[in-house]
Amino acid sequence: MQDKNKLTDDKLVAAYAQGDNQAFDILLKRHQARVFSYIYSIVKNRDVADDLFQETFVKAIMTIKQGRYAESGKFSAWITRIAHNLIIDYYRQERSENVVSADDDAVDVLNRKDLSDKNIEDFMVNEQIHADVRKIIDALPDNQREVLLMRYYRDMSFKEIAEATKVSINTALGRMRYAIINMRRIADENNIVLTL
Repeated sequence: MQDKNKLTDDKLVAAYAQGDNQAFDILLKRHQARVFSYIYSIVKNRDVADDLFQETFVKAIMTIKQGRYAESGKFSAWITRIAHNLIIDYYRQERSENVVSADDDAVDVLNRKDLSDKNIEDFMVNEQIHADVRKIIDALPDNQREVLLMRYYRDMSFKEIAEATKVSINTALGRMRYAIINMRRIADENNIVLTL
């Protein structure tokens, strides 16, 4: 019998959608510390963070059970986005109840880049970064590009990569290391900035 702890997030989501409650327990354990830390770093109140954390995973459960989970990205990004939206809702509700003053300099909760929706400039910069990354990846040697794509775009472990490419794990790791070194070199040589 396969160890469920080794399954990818998407496979665990699929198993949970089919009624395997243990699959969601594994997802929760895998992501709870990071999601709670994210929420707490913004709200800075443990009770509020606990409530929002629980609400995040309840919303995730409901979405998966209703068959509305779209495998368009990674589960970790999806669950963080749910938390992010609930934090925004929390602050909107606080503001509407006049519990938090938007004029209070000590509590500048709504004027924060990490809580704002992206504007067209952010979108364009992000698109340019993605295009630049694609060009850099295309410039890599085939064996390095193959390992990089398997690791970052298919979320494969180095063991899986080694098996798929029929090389040792050390060779797969080495190819990844050289891919990253070459990406930095290509970016520097072409004056490409890959950050916002």
